[in-house]
Amino acid sequence: MTKPKSILVTGATGYVGGRLVPSLLKSGYDLRVLVRDSSDVVGRNWHNKVDIVQADVLKPQTLSGVMADIDVAYYLIHSMNGNVDFAERDLMAARNFGLAAKRAGISRIIYLGGLGDRNANLSKHLMSRQETGDALREAGVPVTEFRAAVIVGAGSISFETIRYLTERVPVMICPSWVYTLVQPISIIDVISYLTSALTHMKSAGKIIDIGGSDVLTYGEMMTQYAKLRGLFRILCPVPVLTPTLSSYWVHIVTPVPSTIARPLIEGLRNTVVVANNHAQEIFPTITPTNYLESVSAALDNIELGNIETSWSDSVSTTIGGRSKSVLKHQDGMIIERWERVVNATPIKTHGIYTRLGGANGWPYMNWLWRVRGYIDRIVGGVGYRGGRRHPENLRVGDTLDFWRVESVWPAKLLRLRAEMKLPGNGWLQFETEKISDTTSRLIQTVYFAPKGLFGFIYWYALYPIHSLLLQGTISNIARSSETPNGQSTSR
Repeated sequence: MTKPKSILVTGATGYVGGRLVPSLLKSGYDLRVLVRDSSDVVGRNWHNKVDIVQADVLKPQTLSGVMADIDVAYYLIHSMNGNVDFAERDLMAARNFGLAAKRAGISRIIYLGGLGDRNANLSKHLMSRQETGDALREAGVPVTEFRAAVIVGAGSISFETIRYLTERVPVMICPSWVYTLVQPISIIDVISYLTSALTHMKSAGKIIDIGGSDVLTYGEMMTQYAKLRGLFRILCPVPVLTPTLSSYWVHIVTPVPSTIARPLIEGLRNTVVVANNHAQEIFPTITPTNYLESVSAALDNIELGNIETSWSDSVSTTIGGRSKSVLKHQDGMIIERWERVVNATPIKTHGIYTRLGGANGWPYMNWLWRVRGYIDRIVGGVGYRGGRRHPENLRVGDTLDFWRVESVWPAKLLRLRAEMKLPGNGWLQFETEKISDTTSRLIQTVYFAPKGLFGFIYWYALYPIHSLLLQGTISNIARSSETPNGQSTSR
């Protein structure tokens, strides 16, 4: 098996591509990443380990020279973002890329498409995924085309739709598509197939169906997810519920907008199961996991805070010209982040937020934190617990009021895990990043993984208070960091 020397990855800012890049780097490949805007990958932990080039596959003139000295290219681009002409855009982009690959002498293209029988009246979305593979092949470059159905992993749009529906809706009115057969596959297995294809030349020119070890209905996926999460859910079948009405329901209940949900839901009427044995024949060492194991792995990543990639969008606002607030849904979590530039070193700022709690109190509305502790004690939680082991020093495992120190890095990070009674799991994290010798960026983040419908109600019912506490806390930490002696300015 000949190992290719240089690899091009497109779609590296997407869900699959963003996880494929670290896997390829770990395997020792030299990578070039194609993006429309290089700022899109700044901040990813691999951005300084790859060669980043800017181009747009819908503008063929920008592709000139992008693939020079590249052996194999991954095509992981999908233009379905609510545009009605997404299929036409996908075909145009694939043809442009295939021609550019041919001119550059690329030996092979590896593509991830969608499962489905073309003779079974495929939806526009599923047909587009397969026609994109055809368009890539038109120029004559050998294509390894993997076809998958629902990818199970925290952040996958299909899985997150199922996840949010199951978490938020105790009694679900189910249209016929809920009973369509599907063969879901873990994101871990998808990455294994994509990576292994580089050294398995028998995959060149093949269409390879990939799936997990279970064939289920979408309803069974939801009920098994619910069972794993300890949720009781009732599915009520109805004879008809149009894709339009279903997409509006998904729009209301999940973070997926109706413009994206509708083409996805239209595709749910099609049975999507593995129809050939090429995966087993070409990749005998890969044993796909079952659905419950895939879901469990996804939930473990959320539990541990291992957030790599997600389809979801965020909403950002700037407040007062100094602090930036971000509220978003990602990997089944609700995340609220505040950032502020501080006229102090990371060491000094870190020293302020690591003195939180206990006899030192909290930097903003300390009385409200104490009330929360008393309420927690009344309902059977750990309560305020009286503080911390040491007034200044923290180490992993320390208790801090109703939190526990999960991670602490000098001058960089403090992560606290909530131990109070919550309808879900919560974390509070502080980070510092050096900007210059005299300034740093302070980042304060709350992560909340709600459990069931009540978890979401809890979060949004208390959102005004959370927002007030977050803004006040980061402001006072910043203010204390900027005072000569680092004196607390709590109020």
